[in-house]
Amino acid sequence: MSFGDGSETEFETAHGREWPSVRQFNVFLENRLGALMDLVRRFESTEIRIVSLTVVDSADCAVIRLVFNDPERAREVFELANLPFTESDLLVVKLPESKQPLAHICKALLSAEVDIHYAYPLLVGPDGCAALALHVADHETAVATLSRMGFTIFGDHDLMDD
Repeated sequence: MSFGDGSETEFETAHGREWPSVRQFNVFLENRLGALMDLVRRFESTEIRIVSLTVVDSADCAVIRLVFNDPERAREVFELANLPFTESDLLVVKLPESKQPLAHICKALLSAEVDIHYAYPLLVGPDGCAALALHVADHETAVATLSRMGFTIFGDHDLMDD
């Protein structure tokens, strides 16, 4: 930002990105019996499908990481329920058809020196394929590297039902 000379500085936000990503919702719940079921039931009577789920728990609370086929409508459900949540970008990559698909993905990201913070599988990927959700240190570099090496990368729109 410039001060005093009347010039403007151009900027772009993360939502203006040009690479594919999938939105993950991180929901904070009390670590008590039935809390996960209460969360899942909020989507039971909707057309919103849970595509992936993982639980990180501690003695007091749990972080439930979820991916949906319709992230905009899922956000509305969380807001109406007053559930505490955040959103983050994931890289979702189709598992290659090889004996060691995870090794291929890890080697590709290591070659670009991209750290993997965590990973988990999708319940069912686009068109029924096996896919891996990754939270990485450098999303843009990871997408460019994997795309250049022939991996298929999915975005939010790939998870939506037709």
